[in-house]
Amino acid sequence: MKLGLIGLPQVGKRTLFQLLTGKNGGSNGGKNNGLGLAKVRDERFQRLVEMYRPSLETPAFMDFVLLPDLGQQPESDAQILRALEEVDVICHLVRAFEDDRVFHVEGSVNPGRDILRLNEELRLNDLLFIEKRLERLEKERGKKNDARKTALERDLMTRMGEHLESGHFLRTYPFTEEEEKLTAGYPLLTRKALLMILNAGEDWTADRQWAEGLAERFAREDFQWFAVSAKIEQELSLLKAEDRQAFMEDLQIRQPALDRLTLLCFRLLGLISFFTVGADEVRAWTVRQGTPAPQAGRVIHSDVERGFIRAEVMKFEDLVGMGSEQKVREAGRLIQKGRDYLVEDGDILNFLFHI
Repeated sequence: MKLGLIGLPQVGKRTLFQLLTGKNGGSNGGKNNGLGLAKVRDERFQRLVEMYRPSLETPAFMDFVLLPDLGQQPESDAQILRALEEVDVICHLVRAFEDDRVFHVEGSVNPGRDILRLNEELRLNDLLFIEKRLERLEKERGKKNDARKTALERDLMTRMGEHLESGHFLRTYPFTEEEEKLTAGYPLLTRKALLMILNAGEDWTADRQWAEGLAERFAREDFQWFAVSAKIEQELSLLKAEDRQAFMEDLQIRQPALDRLTLLCFRLLGLISFFTVGADEVRAWTVRQGTPAPQAGRVIHSDVERGFIRAEVMKFEDLVGMGSEQKVREAGRLIQKGRDYLVEDGDILNFLFHI
């Protein structure tokens, strides 16, 4: 499960990547891309660490890929689009700040124009795939025993092409369950989750309005929107804890934008965290939303799933509100759950199992 960070030159990709992962983003085959692990900055995890003061703290992480600059050469753009086939969420960083010292490849700052540029690239990529697929289906007509499936796919591809040509992404196409299965393995970029990240300047309130206006302008598409000032976040990262808090209060910021951004990215991947707690370790474990308890136990160890008996569940709000596990037990809020329990985001679990 990976997120791909993409954008034009001089929009702040490398700065944001470094803030998220602690890595500069190296070179790979002469391309300015890199891989890094971004910590999920979850306030709940920090609160549990404060409560238990464990010997070991293990937060959740997610994979980020820093991709080369768009708009350099057509062949490099084609390579970038192919690389996007390997990610689960596309994070498009768009410049929304004015700075005469930093050039813009288009000569001016215009987030809407830059968003449209990538959107058209993604749509064209999928249209070309559909065109080639239709050509292949035409050649194979009559050669396969499953004529119904071929006819269904040909009709589906035609309708998908019309949807794209009308200016929409395939994320908004009403696939049936059968159609979902039919196209599940296809490298269609406009079906992926797309997060538009606007890199604002130091005039935070004014620049944040870009995000609100653009979200309204592109309302018919299923995009997620987020505004962040990489410059402010970089300054925050260099401050001591007490100075950081004062700086945030001056800017009327409750928490760093990167904290909210990592949680949003995590959820776009369809992931949730559950926690195990104790004096030895507080740990956030990562599972897909809707995972049954035995399969959630497997991420800890395969023996937990094989010998699963039941899971003891505490809700984060109960533990923090009551102050201790003992009080949660006394209040009857330690819940026993069986195999059919679907783990919820923020659950604090203790698995009982026997091999």
